[in-house]
Amino acid sequence: MKVLDFPLTKITLCFIYGILVSYYGVPAFQVVVSGFLIGFSLFLLVYFSIPKHKKLSVFFGISTYWVSFFMGASTLLFHTEWLQKSNYTHNRQAFTAPQTITFVMREKLKSNAYNDRYTALVKTINNRNFTGKILVNIQKDSVAKPVIIGHILKVKTILQRNNSNKNPNQFDYKKYLSDKQTYAQVYLHTAEISVSQKLQKDIWYYSGRLHSRIYNNLKKAGFNQTEMNVALALILGQRQEISNDLIQDYQFSGATHILSVSGLHVGFIMLFIHFILKPIPNTRKGSLLKLVSILLSLSLFAVLSGLSPSVLRSVVMFSFLAVGNHLRRAGSVYHTLLVSLLLILLFEPYFLFDVGFQLSYLALFFIFWLQPLLKSVWSPKLQISKFLWNALTVSFAAQIGTLPLCLYYFHQFPGLFFVTNIVVIPILSFIMIAGIIVLFLAIFLPPPLFLIEIFEKSIFLLNLTIHHIASLEWFVVRNVSFNFYLLIASYFIVVAATIWGRKVNYTTTFAVLVSIITFQVSLLYTKRETESNQEMIFYHLKKSSLISERKGSTIKVYSNDTVVLQKPEVTLLNSYLVGNFGKLHTTAKMKNLLFFNGKKILVIDSSGIYESKIQPDILLLIQSPKINLDRVLQMVHPKIIIADGSNAYAIQNIWKGSCTKKKIPFHATAEKGFYSLTE
Repeated sequence: MKVLDFPLTKITLCFIYGILVSYYGVPAFQVVVSGFLIGFSLFLLVYFSIPKHKKLSVFFGISTYWVSFFMGASTLLFHTEWLQKSNYTHNRQAFTAPQTITFVMREKLKSNAYNDRYTALVKTINNRNFTGKILVNIQKDSVAKPVIIGHILKVKTILQRNNSNKNPNQFDYKKYLSDKQTYAQVYLHTAEISVSQKLQKDIWYYSGRLHSRIYNNLKKAGFNQTEMNVALALILGQRQEISNDLIQDYQFSGATHILSVSGLHVGFIMLFIHFILKPIPNTRKGSLLKLVSILLSLSLFAVLSGLSPSVLRSVVMFSFLAVGNHLRRAGSVYHTLLVSLLLILLFEPYFLFDVGFQLSYLALFFIFWLQPLLKSVWSPKLQISKFLWNALTVSFAAQIGTLPLCLYYFHQFPGLFFVTNIVVIPILSFIMIAGIIVLFLAIFLPPPLFLIEIFEKSIFLLNLTIHHIASLEWFVVRNVSFNFYLLIASYFIVVAATIWGRKVNYTTTFAVLVSIITFQVSLLYTKRETESNQEMIFYHLKKSSLISERKGSTIKVYSNDTVVLQKPEVTLLNSYLVGNFGKLHTTAKMKNLLFFNGKKILVIDSSGIYESKIQPDILLLIQSPKINLDRVLQMVHPKIIIADGSNAYAIQNIWKGSCTKKKIPFHATAEKGFYSLTE
């Protein structure tokens, strides 16, 4: 695999390894800086000594990788905002009592049923300067004048830390926000908001105003709202107003990447600019003019899109590819990919943990590396066949490269992805070209009606096509259990098989066989680990109670209302089944007495009836029973009290006080999340 022979590859891998060590280990800043300075001193010493002592060249490589590792570790620490003394997380009073906080609005997010949501940058707390990003939730219809990007808001409120998962195997929203350096949020309404007359006019402000101008001009031109929302997502990466049903259609058809501006969209823009500049000769000056035009166009596109992270990543990546193409160096594709990856991580190391970032680079790498191999399998003669075969092989290369990661994160696989891409890409090509023209005109004035109608109908056709493909739900493979061992083993197979396809010999064949054995061992280890585990989970559900008992892969569920198991909100149970390779065996009505590995669980429900002679290990309170807990504790003597989400908050506070007096542990799922009882 020639890519691994590039020195830049090894430097990038060491840099990434440093980021990972710093992320999971959180070493002391002084240790990391000291390691970097020692390595850099050794690097300089060896570098100036090599001309006299050529045997030291080995140490030059070691010192280079040493510096790369500690540079990665220190870069992450530099960009971890809670480690900075000026960050608002060090103001403890802001999380306990109302404080006067000023912040500037930075980005509009997708709204929910109750609130309009934004990200904002903190400026001051009680007239003291602080920094940091927060999530702002403004109650819908509570602000007469809409908030815009650049507005400085002054409020008196309490910062609320982001909540951890309430149930097992759910999406970790707290970690997701933390990786975006957002550690708190506020909930506001009219009485708390004071909007300053002064605006912070930075690049985000002008980007927001430009986006608003485009939106208003499209609306004046009579653009249908549904199609306009998709147009803004396709061209500018603005997905805030797209309905959840439409997003689900794109997910089931395997076309989610279309709604998120990525390499596909930026690649279309590059091809379009290349087409426009085709008359310019490929001389040194002509090539330079093309390069400058492409870089300026991509930069303008980034500003138009609101400088969202996904767009910035793609623009930087393709800018380096354009530079590599201009230099016409052999192997420049991989080099430029590595340079763009290294540069992005140098400025935003937390992108490494972003799923979109991982999928973008994996897809692009496998398109460059695997697609030529797939393409060589067949050489069609007809031009239309060549186009379809090329589109199909590109789609398969990207899907093969990202499939293990998709299964690991999303646990589903759209079986008709290749059909979607073959059908959609021609439509999308036209939409991208028409969209660029329409949106460029919308910067200055409402576009002509005939252009709007053409653009609108093409998006309508795209949505209709996606909907029909997504309606074939039996082609969507869902709830695939897939852990980290299988992820690594799967990529081992993909890489080994690709190398074998390029060059068949004893070594590559042996590598493929070893990869298959590794995958089988991962399956066996996962099965052994699953079968040896026993666990009882007390879930957090509002107005309902739910308990699961797992013995190996067999899971039994208890609920006070078996109908609740059919409701959409209990997807948490499905997440637990998928995350633990489990199968739902039986469901049963909640009993007043349960047993698990010799431990007794006494359940007191809304009836308040219980057997006083039982001495349980665990007392579970559900449905707000009207009991005197002090008296109950004197009679049953439990070792721990659990109160699930079906209980009223006021009653839980009284129970917590009683347990504190008796020095008995009290676990409220509303506060601490689910409770796990293991063997």
